[in-house]
Amino acid sequence: MMTSDSPPEMRGTWQVPIFDTPLWLGRQRSYCVVIPVINEGARIQSLLARMAAYNIAELTDIIIVDGGSTDASLGLESLQQQGVRALLVKTGPGKLSAQLRCAYAFALDQGYEGIVTIDGNDKDDPEAIPRFVDALQGGVDFVQASRFIAGGGAENTPKSRDLAIRFVHAPMLSLFSGFHWTDTTQGFRAYSKRVLLDEKVAPFRNVFSGYELLAYLSYRIPRLGYSCAEMPTVRRYPMTGDVPTKISGLKGNWSVLKVLFLACFGSYDAPAAQIGQRYPQ
Repeated sequence: MMTSDSPPEMRGTWQVPIFDTPLWLGRQRSYCVVIPVINEGARIQSLLARMAAYNIAELTDIIIVDGGSTDASLGLESLQQQGVRALLVKTGPGKLSAQLRCAYAFALDQGYEGIVTIDGNDKDDPEAIPRFVDALQGGVDFVQASRFIAGGGAENTPKSRDLAIRFVHAPMLSLFSGFHWTDTTQGFRAYSKRVLLDEKVAPFRNVFSGYELLAYLSYRIPRLGYSCAEMPTVRRYPMTGDVPTKISGLKGNWSVLKVLFLACFGSYDAPAAQIGQRYPQ
């Protein structure tokens, strides 16, 4: 059942990739946790087990948005046993930002008051989720996890990534957004309903296909005067084996830098002439 608070004319402007919904048990809570995944294997099962240990499903509904996994890690019976209420499978084009547009549109259509997003690769500690929800309930519109502030922790972070975040990515977004960020590349964050529905934010556009949406929202939301906060969290990389990331190599890191510059110089801002304009789906 659709219970979106957005006016029909606004909902008609959204560009949302096509997705299937093989699992939907209905909304129980006012807030949801969105978990984007693609071929996470045992990592998503570990994350869900940790969330179950913290009773996260007693506080929020859990929604997984799959980008096209082929590793058989998302069996419906197993997901339900772990407290998952929805599985969305993106069938349209795009990567992470496209997945997030699917899940955010679905969540808003179902009437959730706010959304927490945590990566499905099991690097983030879900114990922070209740604190994120408390912040949303207290009036914060955008909560960003940070491993670099007091109370947070960064374990086994690749040195090149640590330096890039501390001395390039976070400082640049801080300068151009007007909010002091310390940890801007990770996807563990939370948004209020009202900020995602703001036409001046306009997250439901096809320009957000790869990894653009995270940098854009970190820039745009503070610029519009919304309440933002960082909260301490722990992010752990494995000590051995492959680093669980979808961004690697020269091409991947250059793409992140390109998106950063485009976001900071307003390239993704919704043109004033297009606010309220109906887009093709």
